[in-house]
Amino acid sequence: MFDLKKTVAAMAVLGGMAAAMPAYADDGIVRHGEGKFPISSAIEVPAGATTIYLSGMGAPVQDKKADPKSLAAYGDTQAQTYAALQRIQGELKKLGLGMGDVVQMHVYMVEDPKLGKLDFEGMMKAYTQFYGPSAKQPNLPVRSAFGVAHLANPGWLVEIETTAVRAPGK
Repeated sequence: MFDLKKTVAAMAVLGGMAAAMPAYADDGIVRHGEGKFPISSAIEVPAGATTIYLSGMGAPVQDKKADPKSLAAYGDTQAQTYAALQRIQGELKKLGLGMGDVVQMHVYMVEDPKLGKLDFEGMMKAYTQFYGPSAKQPNLPVRSAFGVAHLANPGWLVEIETTAVRAPGK
């Protein structure tokens, strides 16, 4: 006889197990995730894959009337992160890759002088437009975010360095 309580309990257990299982993609890359934070905790790359290292990228100038070495030229942390990720997306596209092929990301951030601190929240608002449930991007990279004293361009609040993988046969 059908027992609704036991069925719901079994589904909850299986759902929890599925969430803890690594995500195996058709390309052989295995992404391990923990919790709801939109990054992978570890990624396994199969033999035969090609590794692509993208140089650190900041946002392009947003306000052409502003001094290109000023914060006014690039915007706040959220705007800069979004623009830098769009730039990365464009570079990956030139290589026949996409944001789902990124396996590692380093985000270098400086203190926003208007806030007097790093704007991690602003960075995350832009990041989650590319990665995470709201972005519908299932291939999450491993990622670190660093607070640094300065970046090469004094107008930048963010610079992002990425590593992508071209799976065998892609």
